[in-house]
Amino acid sequence: MNQEVTDFIQAIKEPWQQELSASLREVVHQAIPDAHERIQYKKPHFLKNGKYAVVISISKDTVSFTIFNADMLELPEGMFDGPPERKTLKLRKGDTFNSKQLVSLVSQASNSL
Repeated sequence: MNQEVTDFIQAIKEPWQQELSASLREVVHQAIPDAHERIQYKKPHFLKNGKYAVVISISKDTVSFTIFNADMLELPEGMFDGPPERKTLKLRKGDTFNSKQLVSLVSQASNSL
């Protein structure tokens, strides 16, 4: 775990966004145990073999979780948006997510990285 990413998450002002971000970070590490973390473009990025796997992005009212290399994934209807190669899940205050499902999707997407 990268201290810069830890500091970034701890500095998020809204407690619900901080909590979601920490949980999503855990999802990434379950799916990609050797993920390399870094802050790039003011967002936590997670890489596998030097290639983008996931990015977590905070906006005023959402926490976005973008999975790269997603063209082959079978995704739940209406849950993700974005072009075929990267899919984004947008979570708002009070939203929950299926951790096992996300771990599986991230794992599948990153298998070929």
